[in-house]
Amino acid sequence: MNATLLSDKQLLDLYNAGDKSVISQLLERHSRRLRDYIRMMVKDADVADDLLQEVLIKVAGVMNDGRYTDKGKFQPWLMRIAHNRVLDYFRAQKQNRYINEASAGYDIIGSTRITENSVEDDIISEQIAEELRSLVEELPDEQREVVKLRYYDELSFKEIAEQTNVSINTALGRMRYALINLRKMIKERKLALC
Repeated sequence: MNATLLSDKQLLDLYNAGDKSVISQLLERHSRRLRDYIRMMVKDADVADDLLQEVLIKVAGVMNDGRYTDKGKFQPWLMRIAHNRVLDYFRAQKQNRYINEASAGYDIIGSTRITENSVEDDIISEQIAEELRSLVEELPDEQREVVKLRYYDELSFKEIAEQTNVSINTALGRMRYALINLRKMIKERKLALC
């Protein structure tokens, strides 16, 4: 059955019937419109690509968790999620414009900080980084690869998809499952990574 000839509703029915592979076709069908909308709003292609990836991860997560109920308004639902993410982005940008005393280099009594980090802070940071690296190494190969490419090599999901010869949605899905697995390992081992 050619999924490109099927309507959103038909693909959603297939998804709900257990064919989870159609989610990537559904998201790819609408990703250009979402990307164009986000780019138009934020006026920065790189930021728009990152926000699009976040939107697609959220949509896939909601659908995989079974929280999406089809009311014949799939595309408007996607656009609303994209719109809300853009609003969140602008709110965060607005908050980042304000500089408080601590971020300007002053402590509570008004004196400047002499050092950024103490030796203890550096040791703790290195221990946390080492624990995270060892957890990443325990992930399944495909998930580990995506995490390393995204966080260590700082590639976009588009670049990751091209390098690993998969769709963007597959790369996003692998990242989602990697993060779920990492959270689970952290919780099971009662690690304090802060």
